[in-house]
Amino acid sequence: MDKQKHRGKDKEGVIFPVAPNLSEMSDSYLQFIEEIKKEIQKQRVSVVMNANTSMICLYWNVGRAILKKQEEEGWGAKVIDRMSKDLKIAFPEMSGFSPRNIKYMRKFAQCWADYEIVQRVVAQIPWRTNITLMDKLKTQEERIWYAGKTIENGWSKTILELQIQSKLMERTGKTVNNFPVALLPLDSDMANQIFKDPYLFDFLGTDMPRREVEIEQKLTEHIQSFLLELGQGFAFVGRQVHLEVGGQDFYLDLLFYHLKLRCYIVIELKACDFEPGFISQLNMYQNIVNDILCHPDDKPTIGLLLVKGKNKTVVEYSLSGYQNPIGVADWQNQLAQSLPEEFQSSLPSIEEIEKELE
Repeated sequence: MDKQKHRGKDKEGVIFPVAPNLSEMSDSYLQFIEEIKKEIQKQRVSVVMNANTSMICLYWNVGRAILKKQEEEGWGAKVIDRMSKDLKIAFPEMSGFSPRNIKYMRKFAQCWADYEIVQRVVAQIPWRTNITLMDKLKTQEERIWYAGKTIENGWSKTILELQIQSKLMERTGKTVNNFPVALLPLDSDMANQIFKDPYLFDFLGTDMPRREVEIEQKLTEHIQSFLLELGQGFAFVGRQVHLEVGGQDFYLDLLFYHLKLRCYIVIELKACDFEPGFISQLNMYQNIVNDILCHPDDKPTIGLLLVKGKNKTVVEYSLSGYQNPIGVADWQNQLAQSLPEEFQSSLPSIEEIEKELE
């Protein structure tokens, strides 16, 4: 076989290999594949300088070109297999031209019709993370929201998958609170987006705690997972923080400081449903923290009451009249709740598994 038949030259005189003519291709396809090669050549320098952003934009351009040709000329899925072979031969040093990945490029262009959004948002996150957004989410609204949170919080692909699985978007901003009347508008909006309802404590294991002190202990033992569930910006100050007022001792369940809100966060945990008296207790703790712990530059302390269940109307009436910002949310251990009761006590807890691994 004449090897020269499988060689060619580009406009600059550089010799490059050409795929064997496995099937008779139309002039339209041959012209199309040349345009794709030129696009890749053009982007190669910028890919080196700004690898991820340029690569994502390149993938969008390739995907968009495929969609356009399929719409105009009715090309089927087999063209992608041929493209994959041709591009691998033309650019042997570049990865990412498998049939599967090219199909994702096409899907990427379908999901993001607006190139400006691609440049401004999704080009800032890795390709594998973009694949997660395409595979796990159905609407552009969801994809934009989770993409923004990924950039803001520096989530890895694994963390993003966990947040999608936990339906973070649906839970964010859902606490029953008095933030609009207790905080300035900007702080109120930020606080509302920082807190969620319900909070998911799956990491507590199947051995469900029965008392508040047990919940606190388990949360602090798994502080990394707890902080991940709370969200970006929470700094752990302490558990059962002792405060002495008027000769009496008081103990805060959990105390945090939020770096963006610039304020303390007092979290009170209850292993029962909401009762109006819980608000009064939390409000008193906030007053003490404001008076004793707060720096003059700190903003008002926010209280977060976590309960096993609540009546929204009762909570709203209970919050009425309080000046301190307070939010009320449920906490759930979905892992334990998803198992039949007879199995919950027989399965090992996370702590027992960790001991075995050690």
